[in-house]
Amino acid sequence: MKKLVLIAIAFVTLQVTAQEQKREHRKGEHKESVHKQDDLTPEQMATLQTKRMALYLDLTDAQQRGIQKINLVNAKERQAKSETHKNKRASNKGEKPSQEARFNMANERLDKQIAYKKQMRSILSKEQFEKFEKGSKRKHIKQRKRGKQRKQVKQRMKKQRSKRS
Repeated sequence: MKKLVLIAIAFVTLQVTAQEQKREHRKGEHKESVHKQDDLTPEQMATLQTKRMALYLDLTDAQQRGIQKINLVNAKERQAKSETHKNKRASNKGEKPSQEARFNMANERLDKQIAYKKQMRSILSKEQFEKFEKGSKRKHIKQRKRGKQRKQVKQRMKKQRSKRS
């Protein structure tokens, strides 16, 4: 009986340590992938995005050139926005933006999305645009799932920290 208990304890201990190592490995992978994206120039990001779209939507050369221009402008704007966001974060040290500032940022983001959609509609055929819309919706759903998962992980981590304290 004692041997069974010892075997069970050893098995549980082994399982717990394996899970902790797996979590830490995942964290490392996520940080690496985020930094890989930071290393790319806006031109490189726009090129990769355009090529992915060309494969997914079966774009012509003319469509690829038009979309490349749009993606390049968007990539440059994203990079500039990212830099200003990093600078604000460093200077504010944890202070959150006001409700009005958050509203203005969300409003600006949605306006850009509407403009992007109009530009894509003018370049793509009807069938391609429908496929583009479906892909956008799928991507949005995946992002929401990832966001929920991150939120759950953060909550679990908070609980674990509070238990340790």
